[in-house]
Amino acid sequence: MNLFRSMLLWLLLAVVGALLAQFLLQDPGHVLVRYRGTDYTTTVAVGIGLLLAAMLAMALLWTLLRLPFRLWNRHRKRRTRARLIDGLGAFQRGDYARAEQLLRKAAEGRDAEAVARTHAARAAWARGDDAAATALLDGFEQRHPAVRALAVAEHALAEDAPDAALAALDAAPAQPLPAHGLLLRARALAASRRSGEAYGLLGALRQQQALPPAQLDALQATWAGQALREAADPNALADLWDALPEPLRTLPCVVAAYATRAAALRWDEAATRSLEAALDARWDEDLAALYGALDVSRLDLRRARIDTWLHAHPSSPSLLLAAARIAQRQGRWLPAEDGLHRAIAQGAGAPAWEALGDGAVQLGDEARARLCYANALRQARGDALLELPGRGLRQQIADTAAIEERDEHGLPRLRG
Repeated sequence: MNLFRSMLLWLLLAVVGALLAQFLLQDPGHVLVRYRGTDYTTTVAVGIGLLLAAMLAMALLWTLLRLPFRLWNRHRKRRTRARLIDGLGAFQRGDYARAEQLLRKAAEGRDAEAVARTHAARAAWARGDDAAATALLDGFEQRHPAVRALAVAEHALAEDAPDAALAALDAAPAQPLPAHGLLLRARALAASRRSGEAYGLLGALRQQQALPPAQLDALQATWAGQALREAADPNALADLWDALPEPLRTLPCVVAAYATRAAALRWDEAATRSLEAALDARWDEDLAALYGALDVSRLDLRRARIDTWLHAHPSSPSLLLAAARIAQRQGRWLPAEDGLHRAIAQGAGAPAWEALGDGAVQLGDEARARLCYANALRQARGDALLELPGRGLRQQIADTAAIEERDEHGLPRLRG
């Protein structure tokens, strides 16, 4: 298409030139130029030719005068590009001193200033020279405020200083923030215990595709859970919970955050009912363990609900542990100990050993309690367990499992 346009243009110019030449040949005309008492006469055709020649000569002279400057600028841009490439390569290799040196020189070119100064500052931070990094970033805050704000915010978040990151990102010259800036701001808000505001930025982050959808979904669950934990009172907690989409209110991490915060605010019914609804909808071992570990009342109702769940999940270690913990809360230490042995046999691990130690303390058996606490630590580290006094650990668990009571359906049930 470009070749066709060029041919058409030259053809048009040739036609115009031919018509002009024919017009001049019919009547060559007469041109008189008088300068300081001297007359110069010629035809129109010659006059036009002389004028074009003079213009061509002036253009050629101007090109020759500009040639050294153009060559110098081209050389400077090539050198800047080479320094930028070498500096970025040194930065990637971890040679931060050389990277900073090369990138400082590359920043002298306006085209590469933003990239060069930013990475030079990062190299200075990597060397531990905060003063040099600050001086580099302060040098171009008027020309590239958004780029500077992103670099400062990234470093502030890496140094666990979310307030400094927010101050840089909220500065008026840096607005409007690009997609990465919004993501940094949301992370700074979450780190500043303002997760509700971070959660509110998810719509803009999705619209600008700041992260892949899967990562945004993970952040949504994380920030929703954090916002629930940061709720100041039951009303704020209820408003946050009701505002969450239905799929989010079934995620175990979100449900656990809501139940934990409700229990801390002494809203016992909301804490237990949220866990019950989530476990009825989809079984989760962590939520089952939390159901028994919550420091809330409604012990009889929780025990009855656990008995119901045991029909469907008779070998659940978390459920057996939850039943034993509620029995401990009710002062039923011996039945709780039987339940804890069954939970350990099913793989409940360190939490069951720790609860078993708590029960031994209440029964006055300090030696047994110390062994249980030691086994809790050993279980967490993956070390071999210690035997409890009297019988071997495996024999005790086998004996307890052999004599455990069962209900009319043949399912395990705590004695007492």
